[in-house]
Amino acid sequence: QVQLVESGGGLVQAGGSLRLSCAASGSIFSFYAQGWFRQAPGKQRELVAIITNGGVTNYAEVVKGRFTISRDNAKNTVYLQMNSLNSEDTAVYYCRGLRSSGADSWGQGTQVTVSS
Repeated sequence: QVQLVESGGGLVQAGGSLRLSCAASGSIFSFYAQGWFRQAPGKQRELVAIITNGGVTNYAEVVKGRFTISRDNAKNTVYLQMNSLNSEDTAVYYCRGLRSSGADSWGQGTQVTVSS
C-alpha cells in the first residue's frame, strides 16, 4: 500500500503563501488522481483541488485563482501552492490518493493556520 506524507504546513499571516507537499512511498501512478482536502474545526472535510494522472486539474471555487495543484512524477510528489491566504483557509490539509477500486490512501494531515 502506497503511503502519503504531507509537509509544508505552518503559521502564516493573511496575504501570505505556503506550499504543501505530498510525498508518496511508491509510484503515484498507483492512483488515478491525487487531491488535497481540508477540514476546519467543526466543519466537514472538503475538496480543495485535484489533479489526474493526465494533468487535468479541478479546484474548489473558494480557492480558484489563489491555489495551484501540481505534481512531479519523478519525485512521486504532489504540491499545493497556496497564495493570498486568509483566515478561512485555516484547516488541517490532507492529501488523498484515489484508486478506481475505492481503496484510497490518505495522509496524516498538516496544519495550516492563517493569522489575521
